[in-house]
Order: sequence, then structure tokens, then C-alpha cells
Amino acid sequence: MTLQSINVKGGHPMHLVRYQLPGQRPQAGVLSGDTVAPVAGVTGMAELLRLTADELRTAVGKTGDEVAVADVKLLPPLDGLGEVWCAGVTYERSRGARMEESTEQSVYDRVYSAPRPELFPKSPAWRLVTDGEAIGIRHDSGHDVPEPELAVVANSRGEIVGFTICNDVSSRSIEGENPLYIPQAKVFAGGCALATGIRPAWEIADPKNLTIDLVIRRDGAEVFTGTTSTKQLVRELQDLVDVLFVPNEFPDGVILATGTGIVPELDFALRAGDVVEISISEVGTLTNTVAVGREPFAYLAAQTLEETR
Repeated sequence: MTLQSINVKGGHPMHLVRYQLPGQRPQAGVLSGDTVAPVAGVTGMAELLRLTADELRTAVGKTGDEVAVADVKLLPPLDGLGEVWCAGVTYERSRGARMEESTEQSVYDRVYSAPRPELFPKSPAWRLVTDGEAIGIRHDSGHDVPEPELAVVANSRGEIVGFTICNDVSSRSIEGENPLYIPQAKVFAGGCALATGIRPAWEIADPKNLTIDLVIRRDGAEVFTGTTSTKQLVRELQDLVDVLFVPNEFPDGVILATGTGIVPELDFALRAGDVVEISISEVGTLTNTVAVGREPFAYLAAQTLEETR
């Protein structure tokens, strides 16, 4: 599993990652090019996300011996008590798509411009999948789509410290039947994928000016492509984080996916075996193959139990 190579000022971009050497416990590190190095004195991403933004920037500048990326397993970039949340209806395209599919169209029109954003929990850290792993769709849905989203990484204090990519896989049929079914349309095995790397916030000049591309391949052929820009986001990123933190504590940080501006037409649905590739300029790529049902993701719980022993 690798991150997209992005040329910045003649060097490789920095990504904060979780990785695992054979026979060892996962640890937090800094990936640049084809090597990764552990952050000195830190064992996990949760420890980094407990720091202030300034402390985190200092911490990731102190690393140990480099190892080849080819020799490690890259893991989802969240651990401990970390959570993934999502914001909904933050792009005009998302508003239109939700109104097309729903029996209650007006709720999506109202929330798009309402002072209070739509925010909902998507996944705890242990349920996440990452680049190169399968994503899931529900066997009882029949109409599922990927949702490519810029994801904001916030520390325990609500400061934005980085950005990554989220695929907020969703059931259009279940949500369309009734908006109150959103938890079932959004939360299921394999329904949340994150790219392996977090781009530090200080290395992204303007997060509201990033290009998001989606390509879906079926049997080797492109069956859907779409492009948008975070310029189209109707909400400010820090405002979304601030609202999320009003009633909640996130002691090990939180990742907030900021909504999608790419939604396939109603006649398109994901199938088993489809390959979904999301890329965001200056951030990276996320590629996953579609699987159906919960059985392909039973390993996530077993893996987490093993890590905690």
C-alpha cells in the first residue's frame, strides 16, 4: 500500500501514518518518499492528537531510524479512542442528490443553508479500513455509492492539525426511504475508509482550494468518473469542527469528513468487485475494492483484540 507521490518544492510530501513492522506493535511515524520513521517517544496516533498543534509539529520533527515502506504494513491513521464523524449536505450537488432520492426532499434543502450543520458519527477507530483493503456495501441495500470527501483531522482541543481522505460509503436506497434511517445508511461493516496518511495542516496552503477526483472501475473499465473542488464547500472547516466539539470530548482526536460534491446519477450503484479510487490534490489517494456484507470485515474486531493484548 502506497501513498500518491506529490512533488512539492523539489522534495517528497510528509504524511503522518500508523504502521506496523512484522511481529511488532503498531506505531506512529512520518512517511516521506519510500521510507517511514517512528516519531520519537510516541507509540500511537492518539498520543500525537492529544498534543496542541504547536506541540505536534515539534514532535513529528523528531524521528528515529528510517525503514523502507515496503517492509511495513500501513494502517488506518487513527487509533485509541479516536472517532470518524461526517458532515452532510455541504455541497450543492449533495443537496440535489439527496432531494432526488428522498421521500422527504425538503429536509435536505433546509439543512444545506441552516446555521446548524448536519453532523453524525461514522466509525470508531477499530472499524476503519484503509488504502488497498476492501470497502463494504450492505447486502440488503441494493443501491450504494462511494462518497469521496476531504477529511479534517482535529486534535483533542479542536485544532485542525491535518487532512486526509475519507470514503463515506452510503446506501442511497435506505436513506432515500426515510431520512431517519441515516444511521443504517451510513454505519455498517466496511462503510468507512481512510487513506493511510495524514497531510499536516501546515503543509496545505489552502484546504478550500483542493481538487477531488473519483474513478470507479468495473472489470477493468471506467464506469464512473467525477471531479469537484473544495471551493464548492458551503461550510467553513473550522466552523464544522467547532460545532462538533460543543457537546463532545475527543480525548484522542477526531477525523471529520466534510461532505461530498460527487454523487453518481440514480441509475448507478456499486457492485462487488468494483474498484474505487479517490484522489485529492496535495493530500493523496485512496483505493479500495468493493465487498458485500459483514463477513469480509470480521478480521477488524479480531485484529483490534490482538493489538490490545
